[in-house]
Amino acid sequence: MSDPENPEVEAVKESVSERRARLRRAARLSAVQAMYQMEMSGQGAKNVVRQFRDHRFGHDQEPGDYIEADEDFFEDLLQGIVERQDEVDGLIKGALRQGWRLSRLDATVRAILRSGGYELLARQDVPTKTVINEYIDIAHAFFEGSEPGFVNGTLDTLAKQVRQGAA
Repeated sequence: MSDPENPEVEAVKESVSERRARLRRAARLSAVQAMYQMEMSGQGAKNVVRQFRDHRFGHDQEPGDYIEADEDFFEDLLQGIVERQDEVDGLIKGALRQGWRLSRLDATVRAILRSGGYELLARQDVPTKTVINEYIDIAHAFFEGSEPGFVNGTLDTLAKQVRQGAA
């Protein structure tokens, strides 16, 4: 039974796995935003992680408009993308149509593909379908056109290259 006057009752109904999924979803979106910020500003991952932890992420008891996210997952994504960017970019380039360059893609699409590509490559604990669906949802948050379909097709191609049994 929903109790709009007592949101704590609603929070109790969220299972552990639902909470984990919600926090990871926020971490993925934040990682895409951080990758975009890094590309536009030239800042390094450590600085951007610190900015997100200090100014964007929050907890239930903090005032203001903060994002509740799995901060460790966020940091793993961001650090991993940076450390393995050449490898991830190579996989993305291989999935693009002949004649397309990674630099030709919108910066947000690049950030989405790099995040999703890294997660497919390095986070075997996360199911392939989950990775692809989460980044399609992120693409929908930024784009209304063909970009979500492009993200879907590209990540599906990457999954087939880097994961056993990905279909």
